[in-house]
Amino acid sequence: MLIRFALVLVALAAFGSRPAAAQQVTKQTVPGVTNFAKLETTIACGGATTPQAVPELKKMGYASIVNMRLANEPGANVEEEGDAAKAAGIKYFHIPLSGASPDPAVADQFLKTITTPENNPAYIHCASGNRVSAMWMIKRMVVDHWDADKAYTEAHDLGLTSPALKQFAIDYAQTHKR
Repeated sequence: MLIRFALVLVALAAFGSRPAAAQQVTKQTVPGVTNFAKLETTIACGGATTPQAVPELKKMGYASIVNMRLANEPGANVEEEGDAAKAAGIKYFHIPLSGASPDPAVADQFLKTITTPENNPAYIHCASGNRVSAMWMIKRMVVDHWDADKAYTEAHDLGLTSPALKQFAIDYAQTHKR
């Protein structure tokens, strides 16, 4: 019995020390959300999200929303979405990221927000899913220690199509190893 218990502990330790495996990306339709892609129980990524979608996101169990849209983007509705989040009792973070000139300080803020346990599970979005996928790629490389190819494969499945944002993610990860 003791030997069997020891073998189970060794197996669990070996399994627990393995790097996180790529998560399957599932797409589903959520009213008011463009390109909703659920990655795992702690994260979902999406594109344009209306304030009317916030109560449904809350019902789905998300503890926070991270909006990466610039406030001046057409249809961004940053203030309205924040008000809807407050009304629904969900945390709301506006961390704007320019796809044309991404700022490493935004990635720093994103990582701090997304790795805070009480903010999870989190729903992160921009206009199309491109920018949030790049930020998730950074999280995978910097926090989860994935290699760039593995992180990009998952980010691409989530919606990363911009070569410039892919390169930004790789460059950021190379200079911010934890």
